[in-house]
Amino acid sequence: MVPDRNTEESASPLDFEQIVKVHSAFVYNVAYRMMGNHADAEEVVQDAFLSAFRARDRFKGASQVTTWLYRITVNAALMRLRKKSRKVEVPTEPAEMTRAYDAPDHRASPDQALLSQELGQKLQTSIASLPPDQRSAVVLRDVQGLSNEEAAAILEITVTALKTRLHRGRVAIRDALAPYLSGR
Repeated sequence: MVPDRNTEESASPLDFEQIVKVHSAFVYNVAYRMMGNHADAEEVVQDAFLSAFRARDRFKGASQVTTWLYRITVNAALMRLRKKSRKVEVPTEPAEMTRAYDAPDHRASPDQALLSQELGQKLQTSIASLPPDQRSAVVLRDVQGLSNEEAAAILEITVTALKTRLHRGRVAIRDALAPYLSGR
C-alpha cells in the first residue's frame, strides 16, 4: 500500500519496505539519468533510500511519496556529483545506454534501429554533460515526465527558475545534437 497525498503516514519498517519495493525502479531511473552510469546510480539509490529511511518519521504525507523520494534522490545524486568535482562518467558501452523499459521495434530496419540507438547514445551523452542543475531539471521534466510544478517542488526552486534551467538545458542538448542531426 502506497500512501497517497492526503494520507497521514507514520512509516513503519514494513511500510518503508513496501515503499522501496514499489519505487526502487523509479528511483533508480532518476539516479541513472542524473549520473549517467549504472555503478554511480546504484550508489545514489542506496544513499537515497538510506536517507529516506532515516527521515521516514519526518514524512507526514503532505506530498506524494514519489515527490519526497525524487527530492532525496536528486539531492543524493547532486552530492555525489559534487564529490566527483563535476566529472561525469558517460557510458561508452551500448548495452549501458539502453533503457530496460525500451521494447525493441521489430518493424524497424536494421539501419533504422542502429540510427535510433546511435541517437539515443548521443542524447544520453548530451544530458550527462549538462551542469547538474540543468540536468536535474531536464531529467525530472523531460525524462520522467513530471509537471513544472512537481519538478520545481522536488528541486525546491520556483517554477520560473525551473523553466530557466530547463530552457538552458534543452538549448545545450539541441546544440550538442545539431551536428549529428544535420548529418543524417
